[in-house]
This record gives sequence, structure tokens and C-alpha cells, in this order.
Amino acid sequence: MSKATSTDARTPASHTADSHDLIRVHGARENNLKDVSVEIPKRRLTVFTGVSGSGKSSLVFATIAAESQRLINETYSAFVQGFMPTLARPEVDVLDGLTTAIIVDQQRMGADPRSTVGTATDANAMLRILFSRLGKPYIGPPGAFAFNVPSVRASGAITVEKGNKKTEKATFSRTGGMCPRCEGRGSVSDIDLTQLYDDSKSLSEGALTIPGYSMDGWYGRIFLGCGFFDPDKPIRRFTKRELHDLLHKEPTKIKVDGINLTYEGLIPRIQKSMLSKDVDALQPHIRAFVERVVTFATCPECDGTRLSEGARSSKIEGISIADACAMEIRDLAEWVRGIDEPSVAPLLGKLRHTLDSFVEIGLGYLALDRPAGTLSGGEAQRVKMIRHLGSALTDVTYVFDEPTTGLHPHDIQRMNDLLLRLRDKGNTVLVVEHKPELIGIADHVVDLGPGAGTGGGTVCYEGGVEGLRGSQTVTGRHLDDRSALKGTVREPTGVLEIRGASVNNLTGVDVDVPLGVLTVVTGVAGSGKSSLVHGSIPADEGVVAVDQSPIRGSRRSNPATYTGLLDPIRKAFAKANGVKPALFSANSEGACPTCNGAGVIYTDLGMMAGVSSPCEDCEGKRFQPSVLEYTLGGRDISEVLAMPVSEAEEFFGSGEARTPAAHRILTRLADVGLGYLTLGQPLTTLSGGERQRLKLATHMSEKGGVYVLDEPTSGLHLADVEQLLGLLDRLVDSGKSVIVVEHHQAVMAHADWIIDLGPGAGHDGGRIVFEGTPADLVAARSTLTGEHLAAYVGD
Repeated sequence: MSKATSTDARTPASHTADSHDLIRVHGARENNLKDVSVEIPKRRLTVFTGVSGSGKSSLVFATIAAESQRLINETYSAFVQGFMPTLARPEVDVLDGLTTAIIVDQQRMGADPRSTVGTATDANAMLRILFSRLGKPYIGPPGAFAFNVPSVRASGAITVEKGNKKTEKATFSRTGGMCPRCEGRGSVSDIDLTQLYDDSKSLSEGALTIPGYSMDGWYGRIFLGCGFFDPDKPIRRFTKRELHDLLHKEPTKIKVDGINLTYEGLIPRIQKSMLSKDVDALQPHIRAFVERVVTFATCPECDGTRLSEGARSSKIEGISIADACAMEIRDLAEWVRGIDEPSVAPLLGKLRHTLDSFVEIGLGYLALDRPAGTLSGGEAQRVKMIRHLGSALTDVTYVFDEPTTGLHPHDIQRMNDLLLRLRDKGNTVLVVEHKPELIGIADHVVDLGPGAGTGGGTVCYEGGVEGLRGSQTVTGRHLDDRSALKGTVREPTGVLEIRGASVNNLTGVDVDVPLGVLTVVTGVAGSGKSSLVHGSIPADEGVVAVDQSPIRGSRRSNPATYTGLLDPIRKAFAKANGVKPALFSANSEGACPTCNGAGVIYTDLGMMAGVSSPCEDCEGKRFQPSVLEYTLGGRDISEVLAMPVSEAEEFFGSGEARTPAAHRILTRLADVGLGYLTLGQPLTTLSGGERQRLKLATHMSEKGGVYVLDEPTSGLHLADVEQLLGLLDRLVDSGKSVIVVEHHQAVMAHADWIIDLGPGAGHDGGRIVFEGTPADLVAARSTLTGEHLAAYVGD
């Protein structure tokens, strides 16, 4: 009897399984974290705050999310694990209560031209099924509408057993939707022959202008000794046969001076050695050559739609799949709503939900055929979110990296609603964020700091939002900061005329951009800001355009190499020790022979993301042990590269290591708010905002008169925005014109002139809805930006 009673008394609320409601982290030491211990509530929205470089990403991404992924990989069979990267366990003592982590970050989506907004979500797949069922004329199954599927036809013999064996002829065919001319890319590339050679010269006179193709080396011996053409005849006098042999001849064995060699035409040879490689990983002079030699044009056969003629001919109510993918998604959603066909009702319901999710998340202005590589970091992150909004999964951990990046204040409310919806489904939502509008909806806040780099890595505050306001942390003090409108604005020294701008969604815009002042171009996401600024202001000698696109360079590149800082440092080390500067380059003589100066051993896994592990010989220092015996000011070269910018600025500013050339560059890096970056940090690990500020630091020494910046506040803490505004003021006061594309109200309030685009996004935008001073915008309250700015300054 007593046993039955005890069972009845056990209510669901007191079940042991419900007690696991915390993610516990103890002793986290990844990157700059200093034995961090936190308890994060599950099924709640937790926001991680702190200045840039305080350790937020190290805690959320490199510790919690990384360990969750590692543990999930370990659940697969040994066979499957053999194909997967071996992830190292994060530096942490205890991680308890983890759930499956889904990372929704701002990494740009694949730049492959066949990757589009439609293929990155399930929208394209559903449209293909729809057209294969309802399209007239019928041309085939869903694959017939896929621009990634080529048409294939084959014939052969098959054996069929029916009593006695007999052989029957059979043909196999698959109808794909790929345009055969451009192979589903939408554009065709051509090689500009004038960039390969000077046809007025002969080969002997050095007609070839391809980097490395000198007549003095091996290539010279091959071309001069092959016997396919006269090396002393100008190329313009070559016969058709000779020109074909020079440019296109397939690999052919030849003998030159008794040595067996292979001759191959110029075009197949450079396609293998240069054109097929990742452009960003090439040396600068070869990259410049590749960009000159390859020209792109819209495919004449499919007119850029990537689809075959058959796929374009099948229509539903007069609309082909190419037309559907070219529509703005909100218009496509309306069109799909108008299709009433019971046979595909479940499919239509799912497709409507997916398209409505785009509109809800503020991406209704995109089209499904938009190449994924052209999306901004914020847009890419929101496209990735689409998949999860309709997901049936619950009790998972969603990890977001500054989801408000690129969002107008008007759109941030939508993003907040979406994050709360994910939480209310029973998920744990972890967000790294700086914007007060998002911090304000948090159930729990973890504030890291107090500073950046070595000055950060500790938890300054843990608790609710109200408690954060009352705390004396940097975030708490700045949470309610509001920039006031300027009492007086600067007078322009001239204007930059833009006439008839019609790039993307712009509707023949005429605008005068004032020079000699701080001009802010604003408007909701997709209103045409970037199209106006980057598409209409020519990047000539007087214009320095600084955006958030990835910095070109390999994973060996770091702030020291990118800014040119390493040169004066190497020379200073060489002079102090009486040796060659090349010893102090990890890409030259001083490099560790095991890892070739990379500091890590990379394992390329082909089908998956590659993994890296620290080099065991140099312990990640990148240099030979003998090089580390040379010091400057008591530090070896690896210790200098491990310094944050702020420490290095002090180190090279005075004393034995005083190097004015290095100090100047370091001062500029500190000016743009990158004092926490270490000199040797790989560029591939920087965020979009950090990349842009690094570019700005390198351009500040240039003679440009007009600076064009694209959301320079992204990734900046509230406290750092003030420093950025000071930098912009200094640029203007030194006689520069600064044009900023920006959503941050503090920058708008600080502007001398505002150009507001809108009123909406996509075809609802593309017009100038306001030009004038911030005070006039607030007084008029005639636009969405005006309303939000008025609320921000408390007017």
C-alpha cells in the first residue's frame, strides 16, 4: 500500500528529469578566458555582452557550441567518424547539461555561383516539385527544373532474364534543367587574349605577358624548342594552326635539348595553374593578372536564368520557374497564395510558410535567384534562420552571432520576436550582441570584460537586465547611453552629384552628397543604401571605399602582414641582432620546417571543413628555435606577434625597441578600436566589423579625399561607438569627406547631413525620402528612420 502511495505522490513537477535546467561551465580557458565559470538557464534567452574582444565568442562558440558539436560527432559509428574532422576538446574543466547546438553565424555563404537563396533554403526544391506537377507543357520530374542537374543521355545493353536469357537494347536519359552553355552559372567567362600576349612582338622578343612565363626559364625553352611555330615571327602573323597550337594544343610529349618535356597550350595550362584556384589564396601579382584576364558576361542562351530552354518553357498561369525565382519573395508568396490545386495542397502549405518566413524576418525584398555569395553577413544569418523557424525540433541550443547586424531599428523588433518564438518552443537561445534593443528582451545576461584581449576574459556580471543597468560594468554604464543631436552642424565645402542612379532597385535617383562633412546614408534593410553609395560613387583616386567583404589573403595573413607592420618590425630585429630580416618572417627563412611557418598543421578533409592542430615542433610559434634566440627589447619575434595592438604600441613607442614606422601603424589600429587584436591573429578569424576597421586603419594614411564606410559600428560595443565617432570627426576635421552607410542611431544623431532611403525595401524602396540635418529629420518625423531617431534622442 505504501508503495502505491509513494508513486501517486510523485507529481510531474518534481520529476528528476526536470532538474537538469542549467548549462554549467566551470574553468573555461579558451583564448583569453580566465577560468570562467557560469550557469546558463535552459529554455531561456541569454545574451552575452561585453566590449569587442572581451571573450564572448570564446565562451559561446569556442567552448559551449564547440563541445556540443564534438560530443554529437562521437555518437556516430567509428566508420562515419573516419570521414569527419577530429575536433579538439575545448580548454574547460566541466561542461554539464549541454544540448544539441545549432550555430547560426554570420559567415558568408558559399560563393559558388550555383548557390542561391533558393538552393540554400528548401524553397527551390518545393518550387521544382510544384512545376513538375502543374507546369504546362509537362517536361519531366523535378530535376528537369534544377539548374544544377545536367541533361544526360546514354545507350547500352542490358540483360533481362525471362525464362531464357536474352539481351535487349536500352537507352537511359535524364532531363535536367541546367543551361548547357553556362552550365547553370548564369554567366559565361571568356579569356581576354590581349592580356596573355602582345601580338606585335614575337615570342623571342617577350610577347607573353603572363606572370612567370619568361623566355629565360623552362617555359622559354619549351616554347622556343617545341617546333610548332616560328619563335621569331610576331604573333599577329601566326597562321590559324600556329595560333591554335600556341593557345589550345592538348598536352604533347616533346624533346628539347635531349630532355623529355610536355608541351601544352597557354589556355589549358593557365586554367590548371591559376584560373582553377581560389583567387584569394593567390599571390597579389598573379591575382591581379587573373582578374584582368577573365571577363564575365551574362549567358546569351539562358539570359542569366541558368535554366535550359525546356525548363523555361513550362509555365503555371503564364509564369515560368525562372520568372518565379526572379520575383521579390513577398510577390512570389502572393502568387503562390493564388494557386488553388487540391492535389498539391500540403506542398503549397509548406512553400507558403517558407516564403512567409522570409517576409517575416525582413528579407521579403530578396529574390530566390539571388547568388548566396552576394548576401551581407546579416542577410546570410537571417537566411540560415529560415530553416529553423518551422523546425519541429525542441530543446536544442540555438547560438546567434549579433543577429541585428545590418538591421534598421524598425527591423530589430521583428528579430526580437523571432528569437522569443524560438525560445517559447522550448529551446535555449544564446546570443552574442551589443544592441540595447536586443539586450533588453533577455531573460539572463552574462557580461564579460572588463576590457579586451588580456584585459578581458572574466565574468563582470550575471543576472537580469535590470541588475545589469544598476551594475557598474562598462556595458551597464553605457546601456542607456543616448547621443544628443549636435547643436551646430558643419557647412559643406561642395557636393558630389549623383544623377539617374538606377542600380538594383534605385528608381533613377538624383541626389547631391555634401562634401567636407559627415554624411550618413540610412534606411531599412534592402532600401538601396549600398546600391546608391557603392554603385554610384566611382571608386577613383579620390575615393577610399571600405566595406566588410573578406580581406584577401591566405590563412597565414594577420594584422601585422596586412597593414605592412611586419616590415619595420623585421628590420628592427635584424638591425638589433646583425642578421637578415628574412629570418623574422614566418613565410621565409625563419619558418618552422614542420608547419612551414603556419604554426598549425592543416588537414584538408575535402568533403567537410578542414581541421587544424598546433604544430608540435614549434608549439604554434611558427619560427625555428634558433630564430627565437634573437630578441629586441627583451622579446623574441613570436612574443611580439602574440602582443595585443595596445601593448605593442607602448613597446615600439619608447625604449630600446622604439620603432617610429611601426608605432605609426599601431596608433592607427588603436584609433579604429582594434587595440585588443593580437598582431599575429589570422585574418580568417576576424568578424566583418573588425575586417572593415582593419581596412580603415590601412587606408587612413592614403591621400583619398572621400571615405565611404559600410556599417562601421557592426561588432562594436556601445562604449566603442563613441571612439569611432571621434575618429570620424577627426577625419572630417582633417579635410576629408566621410560618407557612412549606417543604422546605428548614435551615428545618425552625430551626422551633419542625413540621406534617408525608402520608404520600404526592394521595389517599395529605392527612393530618397528625406535629405537634411538630423534635427530636421527628428522634427519632421516623416519617415521610419525619423520616428526611431526621435524616440532614441528622447525628443
